[in-house]
Amino acid sequence: MPNESTQTLEVSGKLRSELAANLFARLREMSFDGIGISRETYGPSETAAMELVAKEAEVHGLETEWDAALNMIVRLPGQDRRLPAVATGSHLDSVPQGGNYDGAAGVIAGLSALIEAKTQGAPRRSMEVYALRGEESAWFGGPCYFGSRALFGQIEASDLASRHRDTGSTLAEQMAASGADMTIIEGKQTIRPAEDFHAWFELHIEQGPVLIAKEKPVGIVTGIRGNTRRRHVTCVGEAAHSGAVPRWLRHDAVLAMSELLMRLDEHWRVLLAWGEDLVFTTGIVETDPTEHAVSRVPGQVTFAIEFRSQDKKTIENFSKILVTECEKIGGERGVRFDLGDAVSSAPAKMSEKMVALVEGEAQAAGLDYEIMPSGAGHDTAVFANAGVPATMIFVRNDKGSHNPHEAMDMADFARGTDLLTRSMIKAANSEEDLRA
Repeated sequence: MPNESTQTLEVSGKLRSELAANLFARLREMSFDGIGISRETYGPSETAAMELVAKEAEVHGLETEWDAALNMIVRLPGQDRRLPAVATGSHLDSVPQGGNYDGAAGVIAGLSALIEAKTQGAPRRSMEVYALRGEESAWFGGPCYFGSRALFGQIEASDLASRHRDTGSTLAEQMAASGADMTIIEGKQTIRPAEDFHAWFELHIEQGPVLIAKEKPVGIVTGIRGNTRRRHVTCVGEAAHSGAVPRWLRHDAVLAMSELLMRLDEHWRVLLAWGEDLVFTTGIVETDPTEHAVSRVPGQVTFAIEFRSQDKKTIENFSKILVTECEKIGGERGVRFDLGDAVSSAPAKMSEKMVALVEGEAQAAGLDYEIMPSGAGHDTAVFANAGVPATMIFVRNDKGSHNPHEAMDMADFARGTDLLTRSMIKAANSEEDLRA
């Protein structure tokens, strides 16, 4: 027969699973756009999702507060509130017509962890959950991680000038309308220093296929890829009649772009063969619909370029390759490339001690796991690069992410949440410096 303690944990776990399922259902209901989930950065839908979580936290006797950037914090006070806190969290915004688990899984898992920790008595250090604003880049044309970067005074004037994809309002206007303290944000004042955090964890659905392929419920993350994005690359050639101009006299912008992309793809292949970490994507290609025609040689095309790596030097080198190839093709084809502005985020290495801590808890629980990097970007990169000991827990998720078909199994979510809870409680009661 199981002892009373084991029975209590089983009942507690069941109740927390029911709570999580209920919160996911309520978030879906309030955010459904007819196709998927849309919770816009610093918009009413993101705020409503955060308020939902805050109310649930208060029902369970946890503290809540909102900081100057309107990040929402849930807190279980520790025995000594002066000590640096152990924190977790993620985001509640989504891409347009996205999925319900991206970001939200980490916030709900964190809330569940604090509810469980509360039943075990006050930890040595305070434990916190952050619902971070504006992690997604989709709403304001490229910049992202607004809530986490605001914590450390990293929001730039160029971020604030970014315009909303639908309304055209600036990020600054949308933040101000939401109630953020723009004096602090615009002044790049630190809302909370890195020294206030003993450790940072983030649970997130895996946005790729690795855990599904390896048949493992969770992953422990060792590093996060940085990226460089150029959303408005333009190739300018010369429009011409498709029948009257021979190949050798053409300055075809689309063919020049195509050649550039094929050359970059070949560089990518070679770099991978050399053991470099790199992914390269072109997600947007547009000719002017008021001009393009089947009988017209295209004189201009705009497109986007993004590349990611765990190695900052690889990102820098691929940027140089891009410039060199644009110059070569421009000379050969009589076209001109304008690369536009670049938006970059730095790669981040996770704390080895944090990875070891989570791995130890997974082993103690008999949980199968994968040690892996993150190809996608996350708020955790901001914490890690600010000097906070950090790592992530991935939960197996079918059908990818940034689409309505995300398919996280709730049993896997429960396993990931249990691992997060164990790891946070251990860190909250530890005196060990986790920076490494």
